[in-house]
Amino acid sequence: MGIFTEAYYLLLIFWRNCFPAGNFKAEDVPDLSGRVAVVTGGNVGIGWETIKVLLQRNAKVYMASRSRHKAEAAIERLKTETGKEAIFLELDLGSLASVRRAASEFLSKESELHILFNNAGVMGPPLDQLTSDGLDLQFGTNVIGHHLLTKLLLPALLAGVRSSPDQHARVITTSSSGAMIGAIDFASVRDGPARRKYTKEALYAQSKLANAIQARELAKRYGGEGIVAISADPGSIETDLQRYYRDVPGIVGVLTHLFLKTILRPAPFGALTQLWAGTMPEAINHNGKYAIPAARIAPCRAEAYDDELGKRVWEFLEEEVREA
Repeated sequence: MGIFTEAYYLLLIFWRNCFPAGNFKAEDVPDLSGRVAVVTGGNVGIGWETIKVLLQRNAKVYMASRSRHKAEAAIERLKTETGKEAIFLELDLGSLASVRRAASEFLSKESELHILFNNAGVMGPPLDQLTSDGLDLQFGTNVIGHHLLTKLLLPALLAGVRSSPDQHARVITTSSSGAMIGAIDFASVRDGPARRKYTKEALYAQSKLANAIQARELAKRYGGEGIVAISADPGSIETDLQRYYRDVPGIVGVLTHLFLKTILRPAPFGALTQLWAGTMPEAINHNGKYAIPAARIAPCRAEAYDDELGKRVWEFLEEEVREA
């Protein structure tokens, strides 16, 4: 891709974030009685707001989070605000062993899953931070951990298809506008010289493009069995995801703070697009697509629709989660 193409994508990101369209509201989410949902990373930010709406619409919701202490505090706050109680599911997406334990625990309690929100993510950690399996923390958490979780929960999702009123189960993966400037380099997923040549921002963008590809490939493989997979850009949202950028020293930190204050929107807004994708009847007509704020379908970058690249990404993920 040339410099003019990349400039076009940057301008598109700016436009979409500064001027989001659509009139979808949380109040538009239909009644979800009888539906079972899992939200990863649901103890803060967009995930918490997503769970809040799901509970208000009578879904049974599992909050899949790493910290029991933080999750229990979040569950208590949700109970106060909604009168409903989410269920804690211990999950560390940065550990494939933890993902396997979480999936096993869920399947021991539930035979059906109707909505899986692959919502959790990490953005901009120090380059020295890796997953417990030696993977880039951002790609390992945002992409590989979610790939394994989805794979292991597929039996419950397929059972959810049969009991869902619309005969579909949904897998909604939180991507980002970063997908628009991402590029896939398989050599950068594990630590080494190939990874160290990238900035943490570039590695984040790679993971978010991979999320968009991941959703499209899941739709291609399981759409015929009733699985709807959509990737969702929540917009530029004020959440704990920016924690690695809040303490940047000097003028760069000041400018970063001012920029974020200018474009960031509140967490409830960030939940809208994935709630639309995960619950609204019309969303089943957009399998494999990329949704942007607020609750509308739009193109991702061209690489997200490259069938050969998609096949390579899927095969790479399958290999990474294969048990020795």
